[in-house]
Amino acid sequence: MSEVQSGQAEIKKYQEYSLNVDPEQDDKATEIKLLSFKRPHMRAFHCSWFCFFIAFFIWFAIAPLLPEVKITLDLTKHEIWTSNICSVFGTIFLRFVNGPICDKYGPRIPMGFILAFASIPCALTGLVNSATSLAVIRFFIGFGGSTFVMCQYWTSRMFTKEVVGTANALVGGWGNLGGGVTQLVMGSVLFPLFKTGMSAEQAWRTVCIVPACVGMMTGITILKISEDAPKGNYNEMKKNGTMAQVSAGGSFRAGAANFNTWLLFVQYACCFGVELTMNNAAASYFKSTFELSTEAAAAIASIFGWMNLFARGVGGFVSDKANARMGMRGRLWWQTICLAIEGIMVFIFANTNSLGLAIFIMVIFSSFVQAAEGSSYGIVPYVNPPVTGSIAGIVGAGGNTGAVCFGLGFRQLETKQAFYLMASCIVASGILSLFINIKGHAGLISGQDSEEAITAWKKMGAAGAGGATLTVPEPDAEAAQEVEKTASKDEYNEFLEVIGSKKDVTK
Repeated sequence: MSEVQSGQAEIKKYQEYSLNVDPEQDDKATEIKLLSFKRPHMRAFHCSWFCFFIAFFIWFAIAPLLPEVKITLDLTKHEIWTSNICSVFGTIFLRFVNGPICDKYGPRIPMGFILAFASIPCALTGLVNSATSLAVIRFFIGFGGSTFVMCQYWTSRMFTKEVVGTANALVGGWGNLGGGVTQLVMGSVLFPLFKTGMSAEQAWRTVCIVPACVGMMTGITILKISEDAPKGNYNEMKKNGTMAQVSAGGSFRAGAANFNTWLLFVQYACCFGVELTMNNAAASYFKSTFELSTEAAAAIASIFGWMNLFARGVGGFVSDKANARMGMRGRLWWQTICLAIEGIMVFIFANTNSLGLAIFIMVIFSSFVQAAEGSSYGIVPYVNPPVTGSIAGIVGAGGNTGAVCFGLGFRQLETKQAFYLMASCIVASGILSLFINIKGHAGLISGQDSEEAITAWKKMGAAGAGGATLTVPEPDAEAAQEVEKTASKDEYNEFLEVIGSKKDVTK
C-alpha cells in the first residue's frame, strides 16, 4: 500500500496516510479508494455519504405513506402538498447557516447534532392529528436535509480539486440514494410488516420510530469515529496553530457576494429541487395515475432514488474528466448538457400514459437529474476556495428553494401543467452556464484559463492517462508476505498474477 511520509515539523494527527496526498493542498488526497475505510480521508468519505443517506431516511420516511395519512386525516391535495413544501422549506435556512458553521467548526459536529435533532420530530410523526400538525412536524424533520452541506464540505476538505468532483458526486449520490431506499423500505417493507399486527393507521403512526432510532444512533456515533480534515479536527488544529480562526459571518459574506454562487444556486434548484419534488410526489403520482396500491407505487417511486447509486457519481466523474481535457469550460459544457436532457425528459414523462414506458423515461430522467447534481458540485470548489463551505451551503439551499417553488406549482396547478412548468425552468437554467465566469478559468464560450489553471488541468489529464481517480485498495503487504511463506512457488506466482503484481519469485 502506498504511503506518504509527512514532515515532522508540523503538528498534525497523522504523520502518514494510506492515500497519496498533495501537501500543497493541505494534505488532501489525490485519489479515492472506495473499499478503504482508513482514517482520515476514506473514513470521512464513507461517514459523509452514510450520514446523508440516514438523513434522507429520516426526512422522507413518511412520504410513501402519505396516501394512508391522507385517508386517516381526510386531507385534501392542497394540504398534502403544503406538508411536502414544509418538509423542504425547513432546511433552506439551515443550509445557508451550515456553510459558515462548517468553515468555523468543521463538518463533523454539525452533522452529528442535526441528525440527532431531526430524529426527535421523526419519532413523533405518529402523533399528528391534523393538516397543521403534519406540516409543522415535517418542517422540523426537514432540518435533517441540511446535512447535505456537511456532506459536500467534508469531501471538499479531504480531496484535491482535481478529484473533488468525483468525490462530492459519489457521497452526494450515495446519500441521495436514501430517498429511493426509503420509498422501498418504508412503503414496501416496514409498512406491510407493521400492518400484519395492527391496522393501517396504527402502522403508519408507529413505523417512523425505526428511522428515528437509526438517525439518533448515527448522529452520536459519527462524533467519535472520524476527523474534520486530513490534519485532524478543527478544534485541535486551532489549538496547534495549524489552522487560523475563521469568521463565520465573513465567510458567508464572501460566498454570497460572488455572482457565480447564485447562478449555481438556480441551476441546483433545477436538479436537486426536482429530485426532492419527485421524492415527495412520485408515489402518489403513480398510485393515482396508474391506480396502483400504496406498496406497489412506493416500490416504483423508489427507482427514481436508486439511480443515485451511480448517476450522480458518473456526473461528477465526467465533470472531472472534462476538466482534465478542457478545464472549467469542460465542466460547464457537461453541466449544460445534463440540464438540457433532464428538462426534455420531464416533458416526455408528463405525456407518457403507459406504466412501463413511464418507468423507463423516469430512469433516464432521474439519471440526468443526478448527473447534473454531481456536475454542479464539481464546479463549487473552484468559485472561491477559502469559503467553499458557505458557497456549498448557499448552492445547496438552492435545491430546497427549487423544491419549494416546484411544490407550489404542483399544489396550485394540474399535474401535467406543473410538470411542464418544471421542465421549462430546467431547460432555461441550462442557459445560465453562459454567464458563469470564475476567476482564473475560462467560461462556457468566452474567456481564457490562467497559466496556473492550464498547468493544473493538463497535469490532471496526463495523470489520468496513466492512472485512475477511483481505485480499490492494494492487497495488504502482510497478507502477501504470509502467502509467500506458506504457499508453493506456483501458488504464490498465481497469487501475484491475480493481484496484478509484477514481482517475480524464485524459490
